[in-house]
Amino acid sequence: MANLEIEYAGLKLKNPLVVGSSSLTSNTVNLKKFEKQGAAAVVLKSIFEEEILNEYEDILRDSDSKGEKDHNLEYFDHKIKADNIAEYIALIESAKSELSIPVIASVNCVSSHEWLYFLKKIEEAGADAIELNIFYFPADFTRSSKKIEKKYLNIIKKAKSSVKIPIIVKMSQYFTNLGDMILKVADTGVAGITLFNRFYKPDINLDKKEITTADIFSSPHEYVIPLQWVALMKDRINTDLAASTGIHDGESFVKLLLAGANVNYIVSALFKNGAEVISEILDYLEKYLEKNNHASVTEIIGSLSQGNIKNPKYYERAQFMKYFSDRKDVI
Repeated sequence: MANLEIEYAGLKLKNPLVVGSSSLTSNTVNLKKFEKQGAAAVVLKSIFEEEILNEYEDILRDSDSKGEKDHNLEYFDHKIKADNIAEYIALIESAKSELSIPVIASVNCVSSHEWLYFLKKIEEAGADAIELNIFYFPADFTRSSKKIEKKYLNIIKKAKSSVKIPIIVKMSQYFTNLGDMILKVADTGVAGITLFNRFYKPDINLDKKEITTADIFSSPHEYVIPLQWVALMKDRINTDLAASTGIHDGESFVKLLLAGANVNYIVSALFKNGAEVISEILDYLEKYLEKNNHASVTEIIGSLSQGNIKNPKYYERAQFMKYFSDRKDVI
């Protein structure tokens, strides 16, 4: 049997399968199921800075609508943060006491000053690493891309200086020059980079003529999005890479490893197929390694990255244009 052990972001894992952050990772009952099925690590449900700020703003609006001058607003600000933090710390402590696999905390943040104290608390609670999920939706047309990138990097640098445990950054695709931004994030010295995060997307209900929520789950074909960028960046940075989005089965899981991912996150597959999909994916991986005479999973990681194939252009956009120019059935 092939050795599935891998190291990611300074953590020694029994295999490359990590359960990503979602509502499923908000309680130890589910976390224990994932561990039993073979998950090597779990990323806890994110705590959102934006949600805490919105809760405080709701109190402010309510106070204004009543024409009140609430002198206790500072108290509410402190209490809301304290309650949310205490709840999250309790989840970390519970997970660490119940599980034997690494527990990664997740912080969805938009500023560099609110979370420094909190990150220290996460470390003290026993989290094995912290994943920063930073995102600025590019709809603020008054903010330049350069300013967004600078703020993004500032958050990472301050987070790294505040704790000793590994910092992982979960990135989005929304950058003017994505490859350059990945290089800049890697240069901060983070332990890992996850490609990519997934956000709320609006849709329109034609019958009700209302704004609704698009499907929040990834589709199986979406694995090609992280695959391309993992393959492109694998040999350009010294930072470990995790792939996330569209990984629903063993086939896509192995493809991402070949492209260069140290580990792969699964989330939507769990919602759609249950915890058993973990053991199914790992079984596929073991059979693939055995069939191809690999003694360990580390032998295949990055073997088909851009730097390890004969024609590196296969991972670049020129191939997209070539495909359609060669098609005879396209009108």
